[in-house]
Amino acid sequence: MRQFPDLEYPITQHLLPVHSKRRSGFPADPIRFLVAHDTGNSGSTAAGNVQYYTNSCQQLAASAHLFVDDKQILECVPALTASPEKAWHVLYNVPEDKRRYHCSANDAAIGIEYCFGPNIIADEAYRRYVWVLAYACWKFRLDPARDIIGHHILDPHRKTDPATGLAHSFRSYEQLLLDVPAMYARCTGVPVVETGLVAQAGTISARTRLNIRYGEPFRRAPARIVPSGQSLPFIGHLEGESIGENNRWYSLPNNEYCWSGGIEETPA
Repeated sequence: MRQFPDLEYPITQHLLPVHSKRRSGFPADPIRFLVAHDTGNSGSTAAGNVQYYTNSCQQLAASAHLFVDDKQILECVPALTASPEKAWHVLYNVPEDKRRYHCSANDAAIGIEYCFGPNIIADEAYRRYVWVLAYACWKFRLDPARDIIGHHILDPHRKTDPATGLAHSFRSYEQLLLDVPAMYARCTGVPVVETGLVAQAGTISARTRLNIRYGEPFRRAPARIVPSGQSLPFIGHLEGESIGENNRWYSLPNNEYCWSGGIEETPA
């Protein structure tokens, strides 16, 4: 495995009290993916969030592994600087993590929180956030193009993070999913390229209701439905299952695929 260069940004431990509600001390299962979060609290810093978690660790259970702002990357539940522990950052009763990764986020994923707001330099915070996501992918031998998912994808009825926090910083979740593989490639020298993929960023627009397939470009794959008129970013195209002699599929972020029938393409 290629080595990361010297750490561009220090990861500082400020661990929560162990055997508390926020930090059980239970060892995590083998790490399968990363969950991208934002704090949901404009202006709150990494240090401020960790201090709040510490002060309330005996009253409240929700937690995360790391907080990132424009000055610090703070680890409050062991993840990157020590053997990973479980953290309570996604509800157990939502099914999407089990469907996609065959495990629960609290047991086998690292939760990383993005800090945003008027007193935080967005460019600096975003660079650290992208970098630590790429570093975590390297650390746990994850695919940066496939193994990062937003909290709002796992729990869409309750959560909007990290899309909301990124929007405050004039970024998008879709851009994050492109920037992390690019950072990973820069740091390791290993380009992240899907086999058979013709890389070409752009946007597709649904002319009718579409099935968006997860995991592979075939109708046998699990699907979610998007309505007519919805726009979706894509990162390239490739050959998949032929439908009516058309085997062209689009590769979307989050390991999703869309058949090219019934869409209009707008290259970037």
